[in-house]
Amino acid sequence: MAAEPRKQTSPYTPKKGEEYMNPKQLAHFRKILETLKIELSRDIDRTVHTMQDEATVFADPNDRASQESDIALELRNRDRERKLIKKIDETVGKIDQSEYGYCESCGIEIGLKRLEARPTATLCIDCKTLDELREKQVAK
Repeated sequence: MAAEPRKQTSPYTPKKGEEYMNPKQLAHFRKILETLKIELSRDIDRTVHTMQDEATVFADPNDRASQESDIALELRNRDRERKLIKKIDETVGKIDQSEYGYCESCGIEIGLKRLEARPTATLCIDCKTLDELREKQVAK
């Protein structure tokens, strides 16, 4: 992902009796998502500039193949990041609609710790586990 380590936002520590997904929590996760989006956008821009700067035509077929392989890998990574940016935008939309933090499948709270680890999570851990088990069964 990012070339330099991401500046970590300290995890949100809820106060006793605090309501789930209150405005403070929503602002915390919005900040995390917006920071991640900025970092991903910078990485994408950096890759574009690097590829333009390093556009070299090698006479040796092995060097050319190696360069093409590196470019293909870089483009695949950037495509993943582009998809993550789209998911971040969708997640910020959920924050705006006060739908963030709840499982799309069963409707229960996803949980602060899971959202800290994966702020774009849309499923609670139980539904995600079931989803992954179904994927494994279909893949066999």
